Amino acid sequence: MIKENSKYFKVRMMCRILCISPSGYYEWRDRPISLRKRDNDLLTKEIMRVFDDHKSRYGAVRIVKEFKAEGKNIGRHRVAKLMRLNGWRARAAKKFKATTNSNHKLPVAENLLKQDFSAERINEKWVTDITYIQTGEGWLYLATVLDLYSRMLVGWSLSERMTTPLVMDALKMALGRRKKPSGVIVHSDRGSQYCSGDYQDLLGEHKLVCSMSKRGDCYDNAAMESWNHSFKVEAIHGEKLRTREETKNHVFDYIEVYYNRKRRHSALGYLSPVHYEEKMVA
Repeated sequence: MIKENSKYFKVRMMCRILCISPSGYYEWRDRPISLRKRDNDLLTKEIMRVFDDHKSRYGAVRIVKEFKAEGKNIGRHRVAKLMRLNGWRARAAKKFKATTNSNHKLPVAENLLKQDFSAERINEKWVTDITYIQTGEGWLYLATVLDLYSRMLVGWSLSERMTTPLVMDALKMALGRRKKPSGVIVHSDRGSQYCSGDYQDLLGEHKLVCSMSKRGDCYDNAAMESWNHSFKVEAIHGEKLRTREETKNHVFDYIEVYYNRKRRHSALGYLSPVHYEEKMVA
């Protein structure tokens, strides 16, 4: 502080007020910066670069993985310490409520996954769900389809209403992106949208196998719940989404530009879904 204000105030006066000896100040000022301090200053700038590039979504673990991909071998504890000193924390979590309504008399399917969210190949198991987004113009509902093999978001759809066409559009996108595979297990909760005749007809038309969670058991669709949670924390929480159109663009950017292609996933050895599929296919 004395150094920064020395062009405005006399050094001896500031030292007297702050109870610091002038000789001690001048000795500190003229002392060479230590190599460790210089390294930490440079590393802090690199951490800030990655932290800002990922819009405050990355904690120390993922930042270290990002450095490793760049050929830099830096310890997690060192990165975590520098982040604490600078007050940098990954976006915090908060609780969210359920959306779909399972209080109906429509037919339901057997739970084929039984909380086994592993997959040995692409298009073996898909999970799907609906979540909500609040905007300045009202609610938007997001239906998603996730491939459990690579955790890629293969289908999604946005609407102002939580209807059957919403979930059908998300499934149609997944089918188009994956070139209409058959035999895929498509797992959802027991919401009326997923039990509807139109949705079930779409599954049958493409020879997809329906699976559903037990009533009220969020663990039966934990992989999809986990994605919803990450999406809310990383893309929605703390954002000022004024219009539905602005929100749609924001969701597209998060899913297609960031999540599928850039975000490192712990279950994939800290590769992004796209890079994981490219690696495994290669």
